[in-house]
Amino acid sequence: MFKNHPKGLIPAALANMGERFGYYIMNAVLLLFLVSKFGLPDETASIIYSVFYFGIYVLALVGGIIADKTQNYNKTIQWGLIIMAIGYICLSIPIFSENLTAGNDWLGIIIFTCFALLMIAFGNGLFKGNLQAIVGKMYDEFEAEAAKKGPEALAIAKEKRDSGFQIFYVFINIGGLIAPFVAPLLRQWWLGKHALTYSAEMSSLCHQYLVTGEMTTKFMETMNQAVLATHPVIENISAFCNEYITVFNQGIHYSFIASVIAMLISLVIFLCTKHMFPQPVKKEASAVAEYTAEEKKAMAQEIKQRMFALFAVLFVVIFFWLSFHQNSQSLSVFARDFVQTQTIAPEIWQALNPFFVIALTPIIMLLFGWLTRLGKEISTPRKIVIGMFVAGLAYLFLMIISVVNHYPSGTEFRAMDAEAMSQAGLAKIGPWVLIVTYFFLTVAELFISPLGLSFVSKVAPRNLVGLCQGLWLCATAIGNLMIWVGPKMYNAWPIEYCWAVFLGVCLVSMTIMLGMVKWLEKVAC
Repeated sequence: MFKNHPKGLIPAALANMGERFGYYIMNAVLLLFLVSKFGLPDETASIIYSVFYFGIYVLALVGGIIADKTQNYNKTIQWGLIIMAIGYICLSIPIFSENLTAGNDWLGIIIFTCFALLMIAFGNGLFKGNLQAIVGKMYDEFEAEAAKKGPEALAIAKEKRDSGFQIFYVFINIGGLIAPFVAPLLRQWWLGKHALTYSAEMSSLCHQYLVTGEMTTKFMETMNQAVLATHPVIENISAFCNEYITVFNQGIHYSFIASVIAMLISLVIFLCTKHMFPQPVKKEASAVAEYTAEEKKAMAQEIKQRMFALFAVLFVVIFFWLSFHQNSQSLSVFARDFVQTQTIAPEIWQALNPFFVIALTPIIMLLFGWLTRLGKEISTPRKIVIGMFVAGLAYLFLMIISVVNHYPSGTEFRAMDAEAMSQAGLAKIGPWVLIVTYFFLTVAELFISPLGLSFVSKVAPRNLVGLCQGLWLCATAIGNLMIWVGPKMYNAWPIEYCWAVFLGVCLVSMTIMLGMVKWLEKVAC
């Protein structure tokens, strides 16, 4: 699996793994954290999350331009890690309003939180795309060296690029596998220190009580579950609500300290191994003058074709990321509301995705290698088509589950107490539904995300590698900017309609990509 790859691949992957560990601690809890701390509706929190997620990826375009302009990838990446660490330090500070119902007090804290998220997004923009560009340049040099040995060696070297990006992707997900456990475990520990325990619904109900003063049956049922026997007798409901919201979210704030440490570890790894990474140098002006007018025209035409191919693929993957990144949006609130999570917090289910990435990547690499040896190699564009189809299967599965169980909208379901659910014949589903869903989404991801990075590195003009990797992330950003529609549909309609929309998005994107496959294969060869 790791044999015969550029020597800098593993150090680059390790540096990225640490950064991803820190990032996924925050990513796993962010939406539900905004809801639980500030009492925001799912829809409002999802808009903040979507804008943040958009910023992370669109700023990668800025990072790519900076690196290409300065030709100093190392310094750009280093500053990215430092700025991200500052953002996580800001998030780790547990700032609360003394009066949780005072909107003006909360406004300043929300602005401070958004500033921290902006720092993380900007730092990520400097880091993420440029490290991927360096990996692409490793394989450019790797193939150039192989070309000196003959066509057969070059063909073997070119086959390594897709698998190299898959290895790189596995390391990303090792960090992502561990990270979702950190915040929930620290939160549960901190709640236990205050004779409280985790409840997915208690924070929201506390905010609702502080605003309306209404004591519902649902509130009393949930409060009894959230209080340990050692907790003092509750005499003031408002005081209890303030206590639960504060303690619940302090534990999450403290988990961001682990993100700071992860950023620093990534920085140390990168600084110690950066001498192994290829660094572009500015071309001499005299080199440009050596080309004839015909050669320049041919080069311009080739660049135009490559950029057209790149933008065609970027258009399709926008809709993949819109669907896939529901794992932190509608799928997170689905896990909170409709799935039995008494023993496992909904955020932890996001670890299923990186677990499947790690478990399935070797299998998929072996499958691709076997097909290549049989002379039936699947091109990167065709792999993306397959990925879109498999993503559609995930939402088809959820749609069937929701129809069979007669599930209403998320808003309607959350309002039901135990008696109302029993009368309506409704019940929460077992965690196996999430396992199956994330299995399909992860297979789709493995056919699209690392191979999409590989495709970009193949078609990108050599003087625009950082910019093109930034464009890939920019397409991801546009998809992320729209992910807020998931919770909006989830809370407004019977949830099978929400899943049906994402099924349709995946199938339409697959059809468009399928129509372009032969042209893309020609450009990327």
